[in-house]
Amino acid sequence: MKKAFVFPGQGAQKVGMVKDLYESYAVVRELFEEADDALGFSLTKLCFEGPDEELMKTYNTQPAILTASTACCRVLEQEGVTPDIAAGHSLGEYSALVAAGALSFADAVRTVRLRGQFMQEAVPLGEGSMAAIMGLAEDKIKDICAHISEQGGVVQAVNFNCPGQIVIAGSTKAVETAVDELKAAGAKRAVLLHVSAPFHSTLMEPAAKRLAEVLDTITISDAKIPVVANVNGQIETAAADIKASLVKQAASPVLWIDCTKTMQAFGAEAFVEVGPGKTLCGFNRKIDRAIHSENVEDIPSLQKTLEFFQGVR
Repeated sequence: MKKAFVFPGQGAQKVGMVKDLYESYAVVRELFEEADDALGFSLTKLCFEGPDEELMKTYNTQPAILTASTACCRVLEQEGVTPDIAAGHSLGEYSALVAAGALSFADAVRTVRLRGQFMQEAVPLGEGSMAAIMGLAEDKIKDICAHISEQGGVVQAVNFNCPGQIVIAGSTKAVETAVDELKAAGAKRAVLLHVSAPFHSTLMEPAAKRLAEVLDTITISDAKIPVVANVNGQIETAAADIKASLVKQAASPVLWIDCTKTMQAFGAEAFVEVGPGKTLCGFNRKIDRAIHSENVEDIPSLQKTLEFFQGVR
């Protein structure tokens, strides 16, 4: 049975995540120590003790989720469960690339901390926002966003997560206008998200430029397993393609439905969400009910996942 490892993005973080795995597995303790050394401060303390408002800052959230997700991945590998293909949602793409051997963990954790900083600095606090739109056709959402953007605002569809759920992002006023218009056009729900910046919108282009300079300074290798890129939903393994996609990704939409369908076409039958939360498992149910999803974020979910794979061997 081919396995896809999928890695969560921002929003899954919580104080205390993966603490039981840290206490049970030396490989996790070593990874957190490596993160602390790479960053020059105790990410371990922040992840396990908080405070919550510090963990929620984008430049802290990104390395924290990457470390927690990689920790779960290392435990699975130690237990003999390895991926045949991988992908990650937004920030999660970096976790997928670490799992695939394309990025070293230390380089990745330093890079995503800077990525978080660049994204935060690209748009002043309060001037950008995001909203999740439920139950409205993709074309309708795109048309309404384009119409508002023509009036001088910036708003666009940026996360194609699953059928019936698309996230929009842009300047705060334009997003608020879009929410009102999309509700009027028949959206079942339109919810403003608690985020500090309009991720994956064109407003992130300054962040993408700065990120490109950082990626020039680190080693990106060919991936040892196929990795599906957010920006095009295609498999990429060549280092040059991976680098180009990471730069583009910061200011481009996440085509998650396409990513999932590409992994299915590759032959993945079991998907494991590796890291905190079960958001991607939820997307899977809406993309295709036939997908078998497991998740690993703590000891109970790890045991359940290991039992499943022992059963299908």
